[in-house]
Parts: sequence; C-alpha cells; structure tokens
Amino acid sequence: MTPASIARAHRTRKRTRIQEENEARILDAALEVFSTFGFRGATVDQIAVLAGMTKPNLLYYFRRKQDIYFAVLRRTLDMWLQPLRELSSHGEPEEELKAYIDRKLEMSRDNPTASRLFAMEIMQGAPVLRSVLTGPMKQLVDEKAAVLRRWIAEGRLAQVDPYHLIFMVWATTQHYADFEVQIRAVLGPAADRPEHFETARRTLEQLFLKGVVRPA
Repeated sequence: MTPASIARAHRTRKRTRIQEENEARILDAALEVFSTFGFRGATVDQIAVLAGMTKPNLLYYFRRKQDIYFAVLRRTLDMWLQPLRELSSHGEPEEELKAYIDRKLEMSRDNPTASRLFAMEIMQGAPVLRSVLTGPMKQLVDEKAAVLRRWIAEGRLAQVDPYHLIFMVWATTQHYADFEVQIRAVLGPAADRPEHFETARRTLEQLFLKGVVRPA
C-alpha cells in the first residue's frame, strides 16, 4: 500500500449502508480535526471521539492517520471537481459556464472548511495528492479545456486560453471559502447577510459571461 491508500471498505466490491454511513462520519470528524490541528497535530483518537466510535472500530475502516487524511482530501477534490464534470459539451456555452460558476460558488459557501484544508495541502506542495492532481484531475481539466477550445474555434467564446479560464473560475469562486476571514474583515456584518453570495454570484456571472461569451 502507498500513502494514498484508501479505506478498507472501499476495497470491497459492495459496501453496506452502515459501512457508508460510518465512513462518512469518520471523514466528517477527520475534516474538523485536521482543520483544527493540522495533519501532524491530529490524532486517530481525536477523530474517533468526534466520530462517536471506538478507535478499533475506526481502524476497521482506515488503517492509519495518513489513510484518513488522504480520504478526506480525495473526497474534497472529488466534490470540487464535480461541477466541472457536469459542464456539458452539448449545452450552450453561456448556460454551461453560468451553471459551473454558480455550483462552484455554492460549494465555497457550503463547504469552506473542506476548501481551506485542501488549499493548505496545495500550498504545502501537494505531498499527499500530487499523483491525483497530475492524473485524474489533469485528465478531467484537459477534457473540459478541449470543450472550451472547440467553442472558441466555433466563435462562441472569446479567444482566451481555456486552462486559464478554468483557473480563474477556481480562483474567484474558492476565494469566498479560503479567504473568508479577509472578506469578513472588509465587509463586516454584510458578509452574513443572505444577499452577500447573491451579489457575488451576479458579479462573477457578469465578469465571466460578458467577458468571454459571444452572442449567437
């Protein structure tokens, strides 16, 4: 097994509902513990207590702390990439990009802790996730960049680099999770109002859609 080993339950062909629920509990608890104490400061005992299970029970699903950490990060990456997977080559560029921006912003609003832990892994040089980033993630981004490139060739998008367009969507939407403290320092109580993310959504849509989408 490598440091990127996955939960034992994942290695079985079929997991029970209880196995899936327990694994989710472990990963939810681990996210909080790793976010609070970092990888080095976190312990399996802390995760087990927060998950409401015994340490031996937890170790049935994950052998080591490294395996739990990888699973948390991999789940977060899968979650962040799902909106990009849903960008369809068969749709209209404006509708597809709008849906992509909206979904990414919603995820920043709803999962800020996961985003910040993932950002910490990236800033440290991705020691755990590097093989995933250069493998499955790169393959997905290459695939969607090809879709954007075709739309550009058809005159449906402006002449922009498709990779940098994707990077810019990542940067602007995830900013609301990773730099939440900075945003709150600037906006104050307005950051807690329901219209805060609605304003962000409208602003990003206007920025990207008016900037790159060409009228039919």
